Amino acid sequence: MDRLSFDIIVIGGGCVGLATAYKINTRYPHLKIAVLEKENRVSAHQTGRNSGVIHSGIYYKPGSYKARNCVDGRRELVAFAKEYHIHHDICGKVIVATREEELAHMNKVYQNGIANGVEDTRLITAAEIKEIEPYCEGIAGIWVGCTGIIDYVGFTEKLAELLERQYEGSKVFLNTEARDFLKEDGKTIIKTNQRDFEAKYLIACAGLQSDRIAQKEGTGTDTAIVGFRGDYYDLSETGRKKVRNLIYPVPDPQFPFLGVHFTRMINGGVECGPNAVFVFKREGYSKTAFSLKDTADAFSYGGTWKFFARHWRFGLDEYRGAFSKSYFLKRLQKLIPSLTAADIVPGRAGVRAMALSQEGRMIDDFKIEARDNAIHVLNAPSPAATAALAIGNAIQEMAGKQFRLA
Repeated sequence: MDRLSFDIIVIGGGCVGLATAYKINTRYPHLKIAVLEKENRVSAHQTGRNSGVIHSGIYYKPGSYKARNCVDGRRELVAFAKEYHIHHDICGKVIVATREEELAHMNKVYQNGIANGVEDTRLITAAEIKEIEPYCEGIAGIWVGCTGIIDYVGFTEKLAELLERQYEGSKVFLNTEARDFLKEDGKTIIKTNQRDFEAKYLIACAGLQSDRIAQKEGTGTDTAIVGFRGDYYDLSETGRKKVRNLIYPVPDPQFPFLGVHFTRMINGGVECGPNAVFVFKREGYSKTAFSLKDTADAFSYGGTWKFFARHWRFGLDEYRGAFSKSYFLKRLQKLIPSLTAADIVPGRAGVRAMALSQEGRMIDDFKIEARDNAIHVLNAPSPAATAALAIGNAIQEMAGKQFRLA
């Protein structure tokens, strides 16, 4: 079977991969771009299994890639959603401090938001928290009016549609897994389960498989992906009346997770969670999912053991929440004390890819690297979905210089 030839091949049909392909084609409409997605639909993993929140950019260190891309990406995402009628709602959220010792970090989060240019943000009192979320208890908080919720699957599907409809020769290939890479006459040959592809340039946005793709392609990476499963509960009919929109705790500054929170979903209902537990299968969404390869890879990496040694108490606490509904409920009751076991029912799960250094530290910021004719997105945790269009812009600029596109 003849190879299919493209100017650029993007690996990964999540929101970052498709936003990247779309942005490059918008800047260079004559290029033929293929997106290879191993699943039978786009946004099958992180994009389609996140909380559906449009993040404001308030949490992130001023000047970081996360801060810049989240704020810019959010504004562009909302404009895109309005233009293409993607279901969304800019409903706002509250970040709630429940203890005195959280106030210092709450104020730091607020100052980060000011430095990052996050609009419609203000400090609020306990009484104002009750006005916004009557069942929530806190001593102080932050109102973030520009936060919202969106259908990220619909967003990603629209990007795929626009790519194929607007740019002749560009195409999204589903059920097509990139398995091996060869270099030939300055091009990259990608061997898949379907057929061979060739491209002048390669961009990998492979999420939970990003380190493996980088190693197979030859660029390599000094980090490894570690998966953390997030389990959610849904609020029952009795529980839903206790949440109007979005309620978040003040995050623990020691960890790159925002803590269990309440999120009104764009298609109805309210979710609460997630926790963050180490997974034994990167794309395993049940509590007992196991992959020998994924487990062996994780435990043969020195950084994993160093991470466990540093955060073993946190890990045990998260596992308790994964297997004990009553323990999970206690964490939720810090924000809504009146919540009962009857108010929550088991929901879905997602897995978040985090890049871990050899020293056992999580890479907190986005990590995108280029070498020769390839660009690899090696770390794109939350708020990557919110920032997808901005990340696409950044990679488009990087590709223009690295590949000398014209």
